[in-house]
Amino acid sequence: MAVGAATATATGLHSGVTAYRLLTGEAPANANISTDTKLDRHVLASILAAATIDGGCLLEKVGLSYVELTALLERYFPSTKINAAEQASPIKQEDQEEIAMLRDLLLEHRSTQGDIGRWLAAMIARRAMEPDHLWKALGLRNRGELVLVLRRHFGPLAARNVNNMRWKRFFYRMLCENDGLVMCTTPVCDQCGEFNICFGEESGESRLAERRLDLLLQEAARPVGRRPGV
Repeated sequence: MAVGAATATATGLHSGVTAYRLLTGEAPANANISTDTKLDRHVLASILAAATIDGGCLLEKVGLSYVELTALLERYFPSTKINAAEQASPIKQEDQEEIAMLRDLLLEHRSTQGDIGRWLAAMIARRAMEPDHLWKALGLRNRGELVLVLRRHFGPLAARNVNNMRWKRFFYRMLCENDGLVMCTTPVCDQCGEFNICFGEESGESRLAERRLDLLLQEAARPVGRRPGV
């Protein structure tokens, strides 16, 4: 892979880890989520860090307005500021509609009070547009953390995923059912040819861990004369 791509990967990894450290004072791997408050803080920091890795406008990548993000930072990460001049960049109309529909679905099934559920509904809906598994797009360490946050803040909706369907597929199934649509024509899931798309394995390395491995592999593949310091 080209040196420029490796440099971009290094920059993305560094920015993600740095963002999480600036927000929480520790590395993502060391996060303690033993209480609801600690879980909330970890999830918010993880989403912001994942959006930082993506580059571009942070506000657009997390689905919040400047006012919302400022309020979030003041409450959970008071030592962190954002550039007041940063404004959300436009996204495709069809994506805006999907984000709004998923956000509203989550809001309809909130199980906690206060701003955090509203912020998370918007952030999860926006990050669901990314190609990764949802827990990866949110910057979480594993799928179990996503389950915890959904059960905490959107309990009635999470409880309906009785068969442990992949969360993106589950959300879109719920949206289709709300509109009176049928997502697929097979009456029994285990007879469907696309079973693994809905219920397949959703494990793997976290986003930061994947980036770290990519960086190491790219460095090992470089010609000796092109490695830094040689």
